[in-house]
Amino acid sequence: MDKETVLKAFDRDMRRHAGADGSRASPERSGNVVRRSGGPHDWNGVLWSDLDESSAAAAIAEQVAHFTALGLEFEWKLYGHDAPAGLGRLLLAAGFVTEPTEALMVAEVKDLLGDAEPPEGVRLVPVTDAAGVALMADGHDQAFGTDSGRLSQQLLAQLTEFPDTVRAVVAMAGEVPVSAARLELPPGKRFAGLWGGGTREEWRGRGIYRALVTYRARIAADRGYPYLQVDATDMSRPILERLGFTVLSTTTPYVHTPEAPGSTVEADPSAAQAESR
Repeated sequence: MDKETVLKAFDRDMRRHAGADGSRASPERSGNVVRRSGGPHDWNGVLWSDLDESSAAAAIAEQVAHFTALGLEFEWKLYGHDAPAGLGRLLLAAGFVTEPTEALMVAEVKDLLGDAEPPEGVRLVPVTDAAGVALMADGHDQAFGTDSGRLSQQLLAQLTEFPDTVRAVVAMAGEVPVSAARLELPPGKRFAGLWGGGTREEWRGRGIYRALVTYRARIAADRGYPYLQVDATDMSRPILERLGFTVLSTTTPYVHTPEAPGSTVEADPSAAQAESR
């Protein structure tokens, strides 16, 4: 894989020329910034920017004003190769709060179509309705220790209104959801996205995560996507590297929460709920 070429393609497809993602949020360009604005249950934020030291502060202020006027928390998704070098410092100065940095990893779909299957006693079940979403949320909550309420609403709306843009799956041991994941299928793009993949602690190390990657890679291949992309945590990165994924950059969420009406201080940043990766 030519890392520089693929990274440029990713920036072009998924950031600079981002399209519909299967939600009510719509991408729009504001100067040298591409952002996505939707409702309170959508992912709202900045996908791409082309800034320098002289323009960054004003661009940040403009985005804060835009999303604050809408009453929305939003994320500035900052990549390790974004300019200027001090953009993260400027975001912190503007009241953003960071979340853990992850690795932007990409693999060619054709290299992921192995025979990895779930371990004995575990079956992979497609998620297609509210009952499946509830099982998936339970699996995520147990794996990540978070509340997946907002993510569940997003996924159910996407499955209902834009079913061709997402596939979701839950790994079941009997009647217990032990892992879950989804595959984002942005129309007209070259990169399908892996999200989720969290496994309950007592079920880790048995090959479930690998099976979920293979399951989704087969779907991506059937749909004609040449690449799979994932924002990988430190836990999943070693597994993905063994499967053939390559680190192209890093990505760090900078989250801004609007002030409550009448408040003179920023809302508690711990209320910012990131999507489970």
